[in-house]
Amino acid sequence: MPEPLKGKVALVAGATRGAGRGIAVELGAAGATVYVTGRSTRARRSEYDRPETIEDTADLVTEAGGEGIAVPTDHLDPAQVRALVDRIADEQGRLDVLVNDIWGGEHLFAWESPVWEHDLDKGLRLLRLAVETHAITSHHALPLLLRRPGGLVVEVTDGTADYNRDTYRVSFFYDLAKASVLRMAFALGHELGPRGATAVALTPGWLRSEIMLENFGVREENWRDALEQVPHFAISETPRYVGRAVTALAADPGVARWNGDSLSSGSLAREYGFTDLDGSRPDAWRYLVEVQDAGKPADVTGYR
Repeated sequence: MPEPLKGKVALVAGATRGAGRGIAVELGAAGATVYVTGRSTRARRSEYDRPETIEDTADLVTEAGGEGIAVPTDHLDPAQVRALVDRIADEQGRLDVLVNDIWGGEHLFAWESPVWEHDLDKGLRLLRLAVETHAITSHHALPLLLRRPGGLVVEVTDGTADYNRDTYRVSFFYDLAKASVLRMAFALGHELGPRGATAVALTPGWLRSEIMLENFGVREENWRDALEQVPHFAISETPRYVGRAVTALAADPGVARWNGDSLSSGSLAREYGFTDLDGSRPDAWRYLVEVQDAGKPADVTGYR
């Protein structure tokens, strides 16, 4: 199998589950050495209190063909992040790909809850986890990434810049967090471009994460059973799909053309020709605008 990222070193910050895990595994499948971080370990669960761990993710990376290295890290703690980057520098001497996928906010937001009714402590905690962590990680990791030309930074968010500009996303705090990550990619593109690196914002579509599947009472094997409850879930995608998007970007010698842009897994699948695990190419954000938000019946014909 081709390994376009053989010899490359990646850090996926927030790789315990969901998109972060899918990205880490696909980078491993492309031959990369992947440092995976998070707060959920086999010895201690985070406030999520879920079973997924960074050690599990590292094992999946290695099984896929790369080298997975789990490093427990709280990305709100600058000292821990600095120690993480120092370790990568000592062990590898380089960092080629930084994926900022830290989130941790599923239990902290309330749907359609205006700011004056939303729990303030939870809202502010969400912003710290979803925004401050990315800034801390970039601050410490980018000097290492810039040691060699061609580095890539991927800011993972929910929604494209176009979609989020025109659409209220869940609540004040959620909306602000996702917009902030989009803007971070734009700002990093401005700062990194002249220094030989590239930054992009990337969103998956409707993600069949562990938490989403559990919420619908299904598994990946029978995810279509959830369509009886939520027909538009037919456009959903696996976490590996956005992982393939990151791998395509990291392997592209012309990736700088995307610098500062807002991208999606579906749009990049058309550009690079990759598919989801089932061979389809779901284009969730086009579907949401043209079908779901337009009030049309669920029909993914032409969208996956």
